[in-house]
Amino acid sequence: MTSIKDLYQSGDWKAEKHVPTIVAPDKAAKGEVFSIEVSVGKEIAHPNTSVHHIGWIEVYFFPEGEKFPIQISRCEFTSHGASAQGSDTSTIYSVPAANIFFKTEKSGTILASSYCNIHGLWEGSQAITIE
Repeated sequence: MTSIKDLYQSGDWKAEKHVPTIVAPDKAAKGEVFSIEVSVGKEIAHPNTSVHHIGWIEVYFFPEGEKFPIQISRCEFTSHGASAQGSDTSTIYSVPAANIFFKTEKSGTILASSYCNIHGLWEGSQAITIE
């Protein structure tokens, strides 16, 4: 029997175009709003065509000492060049990137997952210390 956790792939985002990249501060002040940038294809561009694209990125925060992570955001990327004339006939393409703002009073780990319609589920993470 397959579990969803067995389907997630990971790697170094500098060498693998599918891994969600998280750009966030290493430290933040308690209760301070800060920005997280998430993207797929930061170092190596990911295709964004009707037949090969990133469909979504989800971002979670897993506070230290808690049982479960909290979903912060889900960003869907729905424009991949399709139009009424067919695949890749439009000039409109979503870019799999987003800026998310949040605050917390606990240190923890930012988790990101992404979905490529051909290569499946991918994950990335970054720790953050709250002072």
